[in-house]
Amino acid sequence: MTTTTFPKSFLWGGAIAANQAEGGYREGGKGLTNVDLLPRGEERFSYMKGNIPHLELQDDLYYPSHEAIDFYHRYKEDIKLFAEMGFKCLRVSVSWARIFPNGNDAEPNEEGLTFYENLFAELKANGIEPVVTIAHFDVPVHLIETFGSWKGRELVGFYETYARTLFNRFKGTVKYWMTFNEINMLFHLPFLGAGIVFKEGENRDQVLYQAAHHQLVASALAVKALHEIDPEAQIGCMLAAGVTYPYSCNPEDVWAGIERDRESYFFIDVQSRGAYPGYAKRFFREQEWDLHMEEGDEDILKAHTVDYIGFSYYSSRTISRDPEILGKMTAGNVFPSVKNPHLRTSEWGWTIDPKGIRITANQLYDRYQKPLFVVENGLGAIDEPGADGEINDAYRIDYLSAHLRELNEAIKDGVQLLGYTCWGPIDIVSASSGEMKKRYGYIHVDKDNEGNGTLNRSKKASFDWYKQVIETNGAALENETVKSLEVNSPLPIDNKS
Repeated sequence: MTTTTFPKSFLWGGAIAANQAEGGYREGGKGLTNVDLLPRGEERFSYMKGNIPHLELQDDLYYPSHEAIDFYHRYKEDIKLFAEMGFKCLRVSVSWARIFPNGNDAEPNEEGLTFYENLFAELKANGIEPVVTIAHFDVPVHLIETFGSWKGRELVGFYETYARTLFNRFKGTVKYWMTFNEINMLFHLPFLGAGIVFKEGENRDQVLYQAAHHQLVASALAVKALHEIDPEAQIGCMLAAGVTYPYSCNPEDVWAGIERDRESYFFIDVQSRGAYPGYAKRFFREQEWDLHMEEGDEDILKAHTVDYIGFSYYSSRTISRDPEILGKMTAGNVFPSVKNPHLRTSEWGWTIDPKGIRITANQLYDRYQKPLFVVENGLGAIDEPGADGEINDAYRIDYLSAHLRELNEAIKDGVQLLGYTCWGPIDIVSASSGEMKKRYGYIHVDKDNEGNGTLNRSKKASFDWYKQVIETNGAALENETVKSLEVNSPLPIDNKS
C-alpha cells in the first residue's frame, strides 16, 4: 500500500528565470535590466549588495545574462524535454524590460508580448501550465537611473501598469501568478533583488524598508488588478524561506532565531495578512524612522492579500548569540548561518537539511493558513561526466528524493501544497555567482563559466528519475530503485566549508 499523499492535482515541474535562462538581452526591443549589469567574477557580489559603481556595461567584463542558455531562441527544444519528463507546470518569469523597455513607456513592446504569448502557447500545447513571476530580480535600468528604482514611489504605478498589461494580455492563459520573486532578498542583495544602489551617507536600512513598502503596495495593487481582470486565476507572493534554528536551548539563541525569521516573514505577514505586524511597528518606532506611506496605503494592503504563498527552500539556517559560536559561519550562503554540527553542506557551503523543508512548510502553513507552493528547491553541484560522457548525478537524486519525502510528510501533517517546481530543471546561470559550473538541472547545457560551449542539451541520470517520480505522482519515491535513499542517510556531498 502506498503511503504517498501528493494530491492528484499536484503540479510537478521546474522553475527558471528570464534573466538566468533567456539571453537575447537586447533582442526583440528589450531594454537593459539590473541583472544585465552584473558581471561574473569578484565584483559580482559587491554589485549585488548595491555597491555598483556605474550603470553602464564595461568592455572588459563578462556578463553571463546576455546569452545565458539562449532559452529565448531554444525554448521549444527545452519544452519538449520538460514535456518528456511529464511536467505539469513550468515556472518562468517575464522580463519587465521586454514588455516596457524603459519600465515606464507609454505603450508596451508588442514584440516582447508576442514572445511570451508564443512561449505560453508552446507550454500549453505540451500540457504544461505556465506559472509566471511578474518580477524576478528584474528592474529596467532606466527606472534605476531616473527614480532610484524602488526607492521611488513612482515605481508603484509603473509596476501596476506592467502587471495589468500582462493580466489583460494573458487572461485565461496563465492561471498562477506571483508578484515578486524572493521579495525578502531586497534586504540581503539589494541591487540584485530590487535594483537598489546606495548613495554615500544614506541610511541603508531605512532605504530598504521604504523600498519594501513600495513593493508591498505594488504587490497588493497587482492582486487587486488580477482579481478584477481574471478572477479565475490565482496570485501569490514568494519568499526565500528556510527555518532558523537556535544553536542551543539558551533563550537568547531561541529569541535570535525568532528575530532572524521575522526579517523574512515581515514581507509575507503584510502580503498574506494585510497589515504591518506589531514587531515591525516597534522596530520603526525605536529607529525613529518616518517611513512615507500615502493615504490609503493601509487600506490597499488590507483589502488585497495574496491567494497562496510561494517559497524557495535550499537550506536551513542556525544562529547564536555566543561570540565564539558566531565565529564558525558557513561559507557561501547569502543568509548568514552558524555551522550546524548535525548537517552537511554542499560544495558552495549551503546546509543540506531535508527535514528543514518540512519544518519550514509547517511553519508557513501554521502562520498563514493559505495554500503553499514550493517554487524552488534544488542542489547546485559540479557535474563531471563519466568515461562514457554521461552525467550520473546520483547526489542530486539523493538530495531531491530526501526533500520530496519530507514534503510528503508535510502534506500528511495537513499542509495544503499546490505543487513543486525544482530549481532549475535545466542548467542555467547561477544568480548568486554568475557561474555555469554550479549546475542544478536534469538537463546539461554545454557552456562553461567563460561563455564557451555549444549550448547543446543532454540528459543527466536525474532526468529519468524525475520522470518516474512525476509519472507515479510521487509513489516512485517508495520503489526499490530509490528505497535506499533514506531521508536521514548521508548525502554524497563533500563538506568543503
